[in-house]
Amino acid sequence: MSKACLAAGNLLALCCGVGGLTAAGRAQAPVPATQQISALQQIVDASLAQFPGRAGVWVKHLTTGDEAAVRADETFNSASVIKLPVLVLAYQLAAKGTLLLDERLTIHKADIRGGSGIFRYHDAGLQPTLRDVLMQMVITSDNTATDLAITKVGGVDRVNAWLRESGYSEGLRLTQTTGELFAKYGALPQGVNRNDKTNTDRAYWLGEMTPRATGRMLEAIQRQTIVSTSAGEEIVRMMRAQQAGARRLPHFVDVPIAHKTGDFPPVLANDVGIVFARSGPIIISFFANAITGPYGEAEDRIGRATQTIVNHFDAAR
Repeated sequence: MSKACLAAGNLLALCCGVGGLTAAGRAQAPVPATQQISALQQIVDASLAQFPGRAGVWVKHLTTGDEAAVRADETFNSASVIKLPVLVLAYQLAAKGTLLLDERLTIHKADIRGGSGIFRYHDAGLQPTLRDVLMQMVITSDNTATDLAITKVGGVDRVNAWLRESGYSEGLRLTQTTGELFAKYGALPQGVNRNDKTNTDRAYWLGEMTPRATGRMLEAIQRQTIVSTSAGEEIVRMMRAQQAGARRLPHFVDVPIAHKTGDFPPVLANDVGIVFARSGPIIISFFANAITGPYGEAEDRIGRATQTIVNHFDAAR
């Protein structure tokens, strides 16, 4: 056999994961399938290799079952992504009759929170429904709405107890209300680096989440195993109306995405969601903490990673 043919045979064997020949012509053991890196994993690895910060991702195609992950079980500063469990719990309680989504809540001056959202721009006395409050908690990440919702579902401790009961305690935790968090930031002495607190001090996190646990909850929403069919559909409709994070998951794709962002510029830009690709729904749970360099560039990298993942699956249809 010529050297060229031998080399070609070795390359084919390596690519196919079967036994090949060593340079000396000896039989080479097959590469176990469990040690082969999937194309999806290669995409995720490459997307995060040059990310300007600490990033973690969990991806799952719900039709094919393909998964890939990087730092999927590490804990990240959730920012507003932790509002998702509050939303799911509210719908579970509504299904039990404990909460009424059509109930009107009065927003008093003391209820107003700073940061993201629209309710703080309205006159005191506004009376949205609980469903309206949950909607704004998601699509504008309204902090006034968030604390109202946390109160309605029973408070921070009740949310965390429910997460334990539901099997998410190792990956998801609500640390405090937005009011408590902003009070801590407001009390920082002059000269203290707020970004350092956001990056490293968990006392200054709204919540703690892992990409995998967050993705599992998104999968349960889409498969309607954690909420009823009607509730799951309503939650997805809310998330598809997302008003933030246009430079992240949705930026470079032309398919619908139901997602929830979490932001603390210039160091934190999370985005998690359900991508309704032509090949089927894809869960992408992307956490980006401790960002260095231009914030918009980090957001664009999340968008490019999403584009590559979607193209990978849709091209194989």
